[in-house]
Amino acid sequence: MENTHDTDDWGEEMDSSEHGNTYNLFLGIIKWGSIAVTAILGFLLFFVYF
Repeated sequence: MENTHDTDDWGEEMDSSEHGNTYNLFLGIIKWGSIAVTAILGFLLFFVYF
C-alpha cells in the first residue's frame, strides 16, 4: 500500500508505527472473522441439507 500521508505533522501524541500496527491487527481480525463466519455458514448448510 502506498504511503501518501505525511506523518511529520502528526504531533507528539500520535505514534505512526503504533497506528500501523493497529491497522494491521484490524485487517487481520476482519480477514479471519470473515473466514470463520464463512466456515460456520458452510458447516450449517451442510448439516441442514445432508
